Formats: sequence, C-alpha cells, structure tokens
Amino acid sequence: MRSNPYACILLILTFAACNTSGRNPAAVNRSGDFQKHFNIAWADSSYWDDGKAEVAIYSATRHIYKKERAYEATLITVAEEFNRQHNVKTDDYSRNDLFRVMKYHAFARIPTDNYPYHFSTSVFLRRENPLLLHKMTSSSQEWCGNTFKEVNHDGKSLTLQFSSYWDKEGSGSRELDSDAILEDQLGYTLRSLQFKNGLRFTAKVLGSQVSNKVGKPEYYTAGFNVAESDSSFVVHVTLDQGRQNRYEFRKEYPNVMISQTTWDKRNLSLLKFSRYAYWQN
Repeated sequence: MRSNPYACILLILTFAACNTSGRNPAAVNRSGDFQKHFNIAWADSSYWDDGKAEVAIYSATRHIYKKERAYEATLITVAEEFNRQHNVKTDDYSRNDLFRVMKYHAFARIPTDNYPYHFSTSVFLRRENPLLLHKMTSSSQEWCGNTFKEVNHDGKSLTLQFSSYWDKEGSGSRELDSDAILEDQLGYTLRSLQFKNGLRFTAKVLGSQVSNKVGKPEYYTAGFNVAESDSSFVVHVTLDQGRQNRYEFRKEYPNVMISQTTWDKRNLSLLKFSRYAYWQN
C-alpha cells in the first residue's frame, strides 16, 4: 500500500503542535472577566523551584453525623511536572511531553463515635494560571466503604467520573459546568488575588466535592469581597440563602492561608507551617 505524503505531513505538524514548549494544548483560558483581579503569574516565583513543599497543619472541625468533630488537617502545596501520556507527576524529566502544575493536596483523618473518616483530595492547577483547574481527585474511606471522584478539564469540557459505594450512585460520569471554579481550589486560587481592600467581583462556584457521596452538583453565583487588616486579607465568599465562607491570608507572599470558615462548618485554623521535601526519608 502506498502511503499518503500529505497525511504524513499533517501527522508530523499535529505532533509538533502538541509538543510546543511542553505545554498541554488543552490548557486554554476558561476563566471569566474576574481573571483581571488575579495575579496570573503568581506561581512563577522561584519560591516554588527549590524542590520543597509547603506543609500546613490546621486545627480543624467538620460536622459528621450531626456533631462537630475535631481533628488536624494537612494541606500541602508544591510545584510538580506532569507528563501528558499518563497525566500524572513524571519520573522522567527528559520527556518532551511535560507541563507544569501546582498540586494542592488536603488530607484529613476525622474520628467519630464508631470509626474514623478519611478524606484525601488532590487539586492540580496549571502553574501558569492559578484559576485553571487541570485535574482533581478525591477519595473517602470509612468502615462502610470507599468513594472515589475524578474531575478533569480537557480545555473545553469539565467532567466528573465517580465510583461510589452508595446505592443509586455506583459508578458513572457526568458533565459539569466548565465555567465554574471548584470550591475545593479556592484555598489555593485565592492566594493569587491582587488583594486590595474593598475589591468585589462575582464568579460561578461548584460546591465542594470532598464527601463520601457523589450527590448532585451544586453551583453558586458567588460574590467575593476582600477586606484588609494590619496583617492579613480576608476574603468573604457569599453563596446564596445567607451562606457565606471566609478565607484569611497572610499579606506577605506567598500569602499562606491562616484560616477558613464555611457555612457548613468545615473550619480550619493554622497551627504550624513549614517547607520541606516530605516524601524523602
């Protein structure tokens, strides 16, 4: 069979385009007008290039079985290199399909009267744009079973795949609103605000996915309002029906989150902050 030279040229050009600068061609700007209120180059600082991760420990509470449960939460923020073939952190840095992400990982072990709940969530955002979600995985484990969720953005659509132990959920997938910012990314994304007292804007927010059920996606047209104190900036996020979340950040770069309070009582207060390569012995 004779090969088609034009098809070969097209294939070569397509491959070259996909590998330009090691960027993911699907990573397009999907943010709205509110992007102007953020420092898009926030994560380009050399602060993130020393191979260390931020490890922040918080005194935390969350309501489970209609009671407030106290625990310690760990939030990890670190720069990573992904490869497109497997869409995970690479082990081979000589590959030509690499692109940069920021990992924002939250881990919690929450005791209850009978058994502990475990939540582990990794939010991966494009390093060149702190608004741009690339992928999120979230899992819950407790004595009744395991639930796993994965949210992916391919440049056009936002999709959720899930495997739940709950009846009427099971395994499946659904399309999400690609214009929405995930509530679960706000602890990272809001650090890149161009903070100033009185700043206001609105954005569509998808409610937290950190739970042991899949449920139905809940969206908010959220109002954001920034207030300034002597040592910190506070961001109030008004959802609807009187629901309001509050995030407090240090003024100096890298604007570490000091506290979080939410309408459904998922609260955090910073206990300890350090930077080190936590994966090394």
